Amino acid sequence: MLTALLDPDQGVRTRALGYLHGTLHHQNTLYDATVPAALYVAAILPDPRTNSAVTKNRHSFPGCMRAELLRWIASVASEVTDEVAAISQQCGFPLDDYAPAVGIMGVRPLLFSASLPSTEDPDRHIREAALTACIPLLDDPQLLHRRENLADLLRDELGTSDLWQHRERAIDALDAWGKDFSGIERQRNPFLFCDSDPSPGKESSWLARPDSVEGYSENPPF
Repeated sequence: MLTALLDPDQGVRTRALGYLHGTLHHQNTLYDATVPAALYVAAILPDPRTNSAVTKNRHSFPGCMRAELLRWIASVASEVTDEVAAISQQCGFPLDDYAPAVGIMGVRPLLFSASLPSTEDPDRHIREAALTACIPLLDDPQLLHRRENLADLLRDELGTSDLWQHRERAIDALDAWGKDFSGIERQRNPFLFCDSDPSPGKESSWLARPDSVEGYSENPPF
């Protein structure tokens, strides 16, 4: 399934991406297999084949496979941030006692080194995805000094994004780092994305298409 991320067939690539999310990182869970998978994803980021398209639905972020892989790294790294570690400790489940979390924390510098070059990619969707990956990785003690250099990029790229989720991400990160985030436009209606209706004639996002990665086959029971 990992090698299928670079398959020439778009449907095969899309299913492989669904495997990354649905099996190796299901509902944001870290598994033993998540760690070597993250190393593999980091290793293939420079491959030109990651510029290939993947199938999208109306809730998808824009961008090619490389952008999607960077977002997956961002999601994985977000499960071992300082904030998550503090909450886990308070709940009696310290991350240090969970081997997959320890494994991801141990490879954060490598994941950062692999993600950073994409912050200069000609494709803005890739640049934005790379920055979302870098943000949680910079909680690593070895990488804290890199925040200073990336703060301006967050303001210039994520802070001016057409996507409110990226602008909010920039605000949260800059605030946590003690940096100025004034001038970045906030999302005026935080429920706009959730409340938006599909365009007329569009099928429900719960219904599976032949190329769907969600695997839903019927309407939800509510």
